[in-house]
Amino acid sequence: MEFRHYYLAKELVGRGHKVTIVSSSYSHLFANLPSKQCETIDGIDYLFIKSLNYGMAHDKKRVLKWLLFMIKVLFLRVKIAKADVIMVSSPSPFPIVPAWIIAKFSKAKLLYEVRDIWPLSLIELGGFKATHPFMRLMAWFESFALKHSDEIISNLPNYKAHLSELGIERTAHWISNGVNLEELSFQEPLENAFLELIPKDKFIVGYTGTIGLSNALESFLQSAKELESFNDVIFVIVGEGQLKADFMKQYENSHNILFLPSVKKAQVGSVLALFDVCFIGWLDEKLYRFGTSANKVFDYMYSAKPILHAFSGGGDVVKIANCGVSVKAGDKNAIAYGVKKLYAMSKGERANLGTNGKKYVIEHFSYKELALKLEKLF
Repeated sequence: MEFRHYYLAKELVGRGHKVTIVSSSYSHLFANLPSKQCETIDGIDYLFIKSLNYGMAHDKKRVLKWLLFMIKVLFLRVKIAKADVIMVSSPSPFPIVPAWIIAKFSKAKLLYEVRDIWPLSLIELGGFKATHPFMRLMAWFESFALKHSDEIISNLPNYKAHLSELGIERTAHWISNGVNLEELSFQEPLENAFLELIPKDKFIVGYTGTIGLSNALESFLQSAKELESFNDVIFVIVGEGQLKADFMKQYENSHNILFLPSVKKAQVGSVLALFDVCFIGWLDEKLYRFGTSANKVFDYMYSAKPILHAFSGGGDVVKIANCGVSVKAGDKNAIAYGVKKLYAMSKGERANLGTNGKKYVIEHFSYKELALKLEKLF
């Protein structure tokens, strides 16, 4: 489930704005489907447009849902005619045309937000050809959005480079994903049964989250094999995912790798407090030249732990905040080098990196600060 717009909207409501979020009634990301067409949650008005149900992210019916959503949005003109600002958020660029029409009628400012660069992501990561008719259609909508919106926003730090590649000379405002400080300040304690599984007197290099292909854990685990001679270093992976069973079988004889079950969201901070280093990795993909905006990085930063970042893209937040060590993505030797570098530091040096991260995330990536940046574009 995406919480970015909920947190931004909640902050804007707190500043006196009236905010309506228009969403499809179905998404594979929804934990629970909405039971009403209209609902108010924490002062935010939600309008759910009835749409097709589909399976998972790659279901072909999802494309039809996007197109139907675009058509139905056009008929919302009466309901949102008094809007002062309309923001369309990708990845699907299709709603930009009806939003542009509504904005013209209501004399509202039109913002276009890019959270995932489509169709480029589908071409570079999904294997589609740029000449595919649907990719061309999507590219037309993207071009329309970038040329006809009043302001362009992205959560990707280096998105301006994409505009340059397209030959579009416009400003792109970086409004990252972020953290809700109120939620993170509360850490639910871990159960004793879980705590008993954590090794004592070990240097813990830890990961929390999904264990899937895009999480690039293969090279992380391979680096653990490179460091088996470091008897007091252990790699701890907390989470679930489609590759977990395979990894557990593959590394069942590795004495320095430990897999643990996932914990509740409110307990993640308590898990991170047990780590000496927090790891996040990425695939070595050309697309990441525009940067990323992973919520996990911000959670790690708030934990005040040094971060080992296996990333070869642009806009590296770990480097910007000086809160850890960045190494080449997908390279087991580079990751092993990063672990050894952090291991060799004094506790004080690692603590300084962690402090840098927490200070930076509070000052720049709290949703309160991000909402202020968004408000300035109204």
